[in-house]
Amino acid sequence: MLLGKKGMKVEAPIFIRIFKEESELEIWKLRDDGHFYHFKTYPICTWSGDLGPKVAEGDRQAPEGFYTIHKNQMNPNSNFHLAFNIGYPNAYDRSLGRTGRFLMVHGKCKSAGCYAMTDALIEEIYALAREAFSAGHPSFEVHAYPFRMTDANMARHKDSKWYDFWKTMKEGYDYFELTKQTPTILVCGRHYFVNARPRQNITTGDLDPAAACPPLERMAAVPFVPPGTNQVADTHVVARGPKMRSVASVSRGTDRSTPKSKDSITGLIDGMMAVGAKNSSSTFTFTSPNN
Repeated sequence: MLLGKKGMKVEAPIFIRIFKEESELEIWKLRDDGHFYHFKTYPICTWSGDLGPKVAEGDRQAPEGFYTIHKNQMNPNSNFHLAFNIGYPNAYDRSLGRTGRFLMVHGKCKSAGCYAMTDALIEEIYALAREAFSAGHPSFEVHAYPFRMTDANMARHKDSKWYDFWKTMKEGYDYFELTKQTPTILVCGRHYFVNARPRQNITTGDLDPAAACPPLERMAAVPFVPPGTNQVADTHVVARGPKMRSVASVSRGTDRSTPKSKDSITGLIDGMMAVGAKNSSSTFTFTSPNN
């Protein structure tokens, strides 16, 4: 069994990353050393819309952002085989007045605002999430990106209207790439802050996503060096499956794989590297929201 060969426990927490342009969904598993290790990459059969976040109900966009999945978002009785709700709109989305609901990762390989897998692959993904919940873990995170946020890809998309938003998303991508740990995500001033915390004695739950931010400090990011003692654990495993969206078609803005229905609700009613370079804490005050 792959989990055992990679030194992973079936009940260990999971972390999911989604990459639209590449049509890939990654699952990472937490090991005893407190770091996430790559378990498997799954092809996304199809997703709808173009690169960029979901803004309004009816835009047929699949969400981008930092999301948290709780047990009540899992749907074993979905009309689309199996599904979990991605959690859109989250606090950040709501602070910007964004609308929409029932945005899922599901099976059946068809999408109207969601990320659709084949039935066989969603069964495996769903089972990994279910076992983590059964072990008592309260949630797992999904980071949904427009593409793998390398410097080269960012340069390729520098003229996009979403570039400033993607710069913040890249901070989350870079932090995980450096540390193999998920960053703390704060929302205030209608803005994401990656690996940050209030400098004053304020709990993150007391922050108003739409209100001005208090002084924040960014925490140290410690680079992770894999032990290199388990070659299987470090092996990048990719599942087989179809991808109906290609990088070329996404770049051209064609082949949107989006039906004409108003939004995903018609089909699914059932259902920052901000601190890595210096590697030290710093204090800052947010002054104006940027997207």
